[in-house]
Amino acid sequence: MDINKIRRLLPVTKKWIYMNHAAVAPLSTRVTAAMKRFLRDQSENGSLNWKDWFETYARGRSLLGRLINGHPDEIAFVKNTSEGVSLIANGLRLGRGDVVLVAEPEFPSNVYPWLALERRGVRVKWLAEDRGRVQIETIRRALRRRPKVLALSFVEFLSGFRNDLVTIGNLCAESGVFFCVDAIQGLGAFPVDVREANISALAGDGKKWLMGPEGAGFLYCSRDVFDRVDVTVHGWTSVKNPVDFFAREIAYPESARRFEPGGLNTVGIHGLVAALELVHEVGVTEISARLLALTGRLCAGLRSKGYRVLSPRGEGEGSGIVSFRHPRMNTDAIAERLQTATVVCANRMGYIRLSPHYYLTEEEIDRAVDALP
Repeated sequence: MDINKIRRLLPVTKKWIYMNHAAVAPLSTRVTAAMKRFLRDQSENGSLNWKDWFETYARGRSLLGRLINGHPDEIAFVKNTSEGVSLIANGLRLGRGDVVLVAEPEFPSNVYPWLALERRGVRVKWLAEDRGRVQIETIRRALRRRPKVLALSFVEFLSGFRNDLVTIGNLCAESGVFFCVDAIQGLGAFPVDVREANISALAGDGKKWLMGPEGAGFLYCSRDVFDRVDVTVHGWTSVKNPVDFFAREIAYPESARRFEPGGLNTVGIHGLVAALELVHEVGVTEISARLLALTGRLCAGLRSKGYRVLSPRGEGEGSGIVSFRHPRMNTDAIAERLQTATVVCANRMGYIRLSPHYYLTEEEIDRAVDALP
């Protein structure tokens, strides 16, 4: 991995020590160039080159499928993670008395779509957090009560705890439970295998660890569960033959395209494809190894200065997120101090959250620690 080569693609490195990828990532010059090419084409030619757009969609589905070991036909483009989760939550045939398990520390994207089902009589049951973790045994016990769905994040947004999707997915498969994953805080940073983990549906977005643009997300829905998820938002492209404009019967395609009701965010998908190409070029395995090394160094530095780290760092638990606080200092003041030192962070729920990516240097990690009071 040539870090200097990667950094030359990222203008943000000239001004900031950017440690807020768990919120919104900066864009590489490849991403912005891809989006500019599309905008220039549409500006000069309108829709004449629409076939090229569809080739880009196909390229995106292929790259996303490769990223998670899913088939391109199982990939739908959506605006964001929330929309992807909502399509699944609203499409599942859940009713009075059915139970959905949701972890207490989940981000609202993976909470509100399930809570909204309570008007149907669906019950949301919470999985308790334990020192930043959702323990496997907690999940195992809850699954014995035969819920219909387990909704869980790959990486928890505040603690940075990385859930063991394979073990959890196998437990869901054994219990016949629909496993829905919000993967946004891990995609592009750590490997995901939807087949090995028996994941029924997975939603994500390009704007964080994939370093793509806002508004360009995707939904994976396993072909094995197509018949269990109703299409709840319809449009001219969600049918088998979208150019038969006088068809008066709905026939869904045998693909996740059924969840795409109309025109796509074409400029965003061009940017997302460029971001995915860079991720595959560097390699997720290499990215994850470097991320763990950088965040390990960060945690050691924080503890040496008296900060309390929330983020679990056991084998298989760590991620690109490190949340911490000081027993005697105000987090607003700490965040301001970091900003003054050109370190971009997030202030979340009484914790400072730093989320560096693989292209940062060890020196920048040390500079961030040195800037802390």
